[in-house]
Amino acid sequence: MEQILAGPIGPVLIFLLRICDVSIATLRLLNAVRGRKLPAAALGFVEILIWIVVVGTVVRNLNSPLLVISYAAGFAAGTYVGMTIEEKLALGLAEVRVISRAGGVEIAEALRNMGFGATEILGQGREGRVEIVTTIVPRRALPEIYREIEHWDAQAFVSVDEPRSIQRGWLLSRRRK
Repeated sequence: MEQILAGPIGPVLIFLLRICDVSIATLRLLNAVRGRKLPAAALGFVEILIWIVVVGTVVRNLNSPLLVISYAAGFAAGTYVGMTIEEKLALGLAEVRVISRAGGVEIAEALRNMGFGATEILGQGREGRVEIVTTIVPRRALPEIYREIEHWDAQAFVSVDEPRSIQRGWLLSRRRK
């Protein structure tokens, strides 16, 4: 294997393998943070297998600037690719908090009509009364949620967080859409 990686097409292969292992590392880390032990462990196994072969070749051939540069460039590209993959997969959940001066009740009702749970809270902002709506949704539903919020209150303040753990509530039953 080292003969291939240290050969003429080695820099390209190392670059591509680095993209793979760093992308896998990104997905492994996200699975670990979300408490998914088995997928994180499986991804870690594949990630480190690739990494050992690649880093071993580069370390044994430090006199080749092309291998070193392709290793570093593959890391950078792998970070970008891994984040892009994760963004497209939209795994996990999102906690959406909406602060609206005028449309909170309508936003909460629209979310419920879409099959999501919504909690409404009255609040006081700098410029007066506000309505706060909170919901937890699958991340892949965020574009749909943003459109609905925009429809009811284009000026609403929206923040999105990732919940670490959830117990009970609408989310554990089937979506009613």
